[in-house]
Amino acid sequence: MEIIKVDKEAAHFRDAVKKYWQVWGDEDNYTFYEDCMKHSHETKDGIPSFYIGTDQGQIVATFALIRNDLNSRQDLFPWLACLYVDENYRGSRVGFQLLDYARRVAGQLGHETLFLTTDLDGYYEKDGWENIGKAFGVGGGSIKVYAKGTMLD
Repeated sequence: MEIIKVDKEAAHFRDAVKKYWQVWGDEDNYTFYEDCMKHSHETKDGIPSFYIGTDQGQIVATFALIRNDLNSRQDLFPWLACLYVDENYRGSRVGFQLLDYARRVAGQLGHETLFLTTDLDGYYEKDGWENIGKAFGVGGGSIKVYAKGTMLD
């Protein structure tokens, strides 16, 4: 699998936007994903950034590094979001490969810790992520927050 940073100039930009939208979006927010990804390369600090994993030219995985995961923990940054692995690639450690890659990128950008939210039980713990509490979303519900040190260069 090749991991590629999505850039609006890249040949695969439209396919990447479509994949993020299909996996994470709904019928009303294609433009949200397109606009986020289109402008992501304009920041000086490298965040947000969107990535795809490809195998033989097909997008089989995604993840993003973002400033805020739309939750109450505004004190934490950066966030890993949109981790997705195609069903045919699950169970082959592709997700853990993407998590390591994301931690390496966050470290290269100067961050000591990477954060994520999830409603999954057990997955991130297998990769050494620590549950550090919970955050609240705009709808009032809570979600678990995890943290793991980055791979600083």
